[in-house]
Amino acid sequence: GIGAAVAIAYAREGADVAIAYLPEEEEDAKVIVGLIEDAGRTAVAIPGNLETRQACFDTVDAAVKGLGGIDILVNNAGRQYHWESLEAITDEQFENTFDIKLFSMFRVTQAALNVMPAGSSIINTTSINADSPSPQLLAYATTKGAIHNFTGGLAQMLAERGIRVNCVAPGPIWTPLIPATMPA
Repeated sequence: GIGAAVAIAYAREGADVAIAYLPEEEEDAKVIVGLIEDAGRTAVAIPGNLETRQACFDTVDAAVKGLGGIDILVNNAGRQYHWESLEAITDEQFENTFDIKLFSMFRVTQAALNVMPAGSSIINTTSINADSPSPQLLAYATTKGAIHNFTGGLAQMLAERGIRVNCVAPGPIWTPLIPATMPA
């Protein structure tokens, strides 16, 4: 999906890259690591689940150990659920969407700031759903609006440190997330 494409593009432009991924995505991660290494760059593969604060901080620690630091952070964790009505959304699904899409971004960024020097960059992935929400993706769209807002505030907060913060808001893109989470 988007994260894989970003990792490969950065490697082909000369960056060493750490990727975080769910353990069940190990085979896909091996392919991405291979493509990063084929570009002549170092790849650090970090399996885990970013749903807890400790996992977020551990992921950043592993990236720093593997790369020697972080000067570009791309936040692109994905999860979405498809619902036909508000009543169908469970608290667990709504909270789970926020945990992985919003809270993990906050926690990973907080951990990475400890090692990011002036001149670094943070790039958050939001979506067209931030401004034009799909009703069947209510929790997902809500997190995307929050990410957009978080990015604007964080950019102002970190400007004095010399750290640039932006977000990218793609339109509909076919990724593995879509068939994994939506009805046929």
